[in-house]
Amino acid sequence: MGRSNSGQPDGRETRPTRPPSAKVALSTSSVYPESCADAFEIAARLGYDGVEVMVWTDPVSQDTGALKRLSQHYGVPVLSIHAPTLLVTQRVWGKEPWAKLERSLQMAEDVGASAVVAHPPFRWQKEYGAAFVDGVARLNDHFDVPLTVENMYPWRARSREVMAYSPGWDPLEQPYRYVTLDFSHAATAGGDSLAMARALGDRLTHIHLADGAGSAKDEHLLPGRGTQPCGEVLDLLSEKSWTGVVAVEVNTRKCRTRGERESELTECLNFAREHLNSANLTPTG
Repeated sequence: MGRSNSGQPDGRETRPTRPPSAKVALSTSSVYPESCADAFEIAARLGYDGVEVMVWTDPVSQDTGALKRLSQHYGVPVLSIHAPTLLVTQRVWGKEPWAKLERSLQMAEDVGASAVVAHPPFRWQKEYGAAFVDGVARLNDHFDVPLTVENMYPWRARSREVMAYSPGWDPLEQPYRYVTLDFSHAATAGGDSLAMARALGDRLTHIHLADGAGSAKDEHLLPGRGTQPCGEVLDLLSEKSWTGVVAVEVNTRKCRTRGERESELTECLNFAREHLNSANLTPTG
């Protein structure tokens, strides 16, 4: 039996019994090449619960005071911080990786965010990689905001896989207390986000909502446009009354206008809200 547009097999309308426990944030990276400040404006207009700030070459993204002013001006809280641990942000806030993480955690505390996201070290960061698991645990003992480690993927060159991360790209293999699940990264790794979410259990602290079709490229498609079970994972979180943040982190660079970009970001927000509300819906007729 097929489902109707209302989501019910028999066509009955549904209504929420209570608001979802999780919040939906717009990653500032999702509006690139527009700016961090633009992301606050767009999040406010579209009705996102807040933003995730990707600490980037954009000076505003590095400035706690500027972020507070934007948050107050638009009435949009900073819900999470993405530390500058990407390949393209290696020189943001200097070259010392532990200093970057500490500064990100301090920024998160100062703006009232609930999580900091970090990528694992690159293989060539040997000392940092060797100390990473224990160092992350120490930072989580010291700061109130969780430092969450994101799942990554092996790099592929023709038919070869390159292990680019140390101690590895898969957080299931490490005893991290807090983990961020990124659907696009799971697709690139050839994994199953739903299986990973179940295996992580209570360690699943933060979500990067996107999608992927399993290519060697980290695609960050809109959720539902790839092959990952994005909706099923959010349904699972809804059933558990999960209280974390789902940060929409998609690639909108091909959008030709602000209107096209906002249309895609509205689609992402609606997708997240629908599935995060799935356990709270009851038929009305």
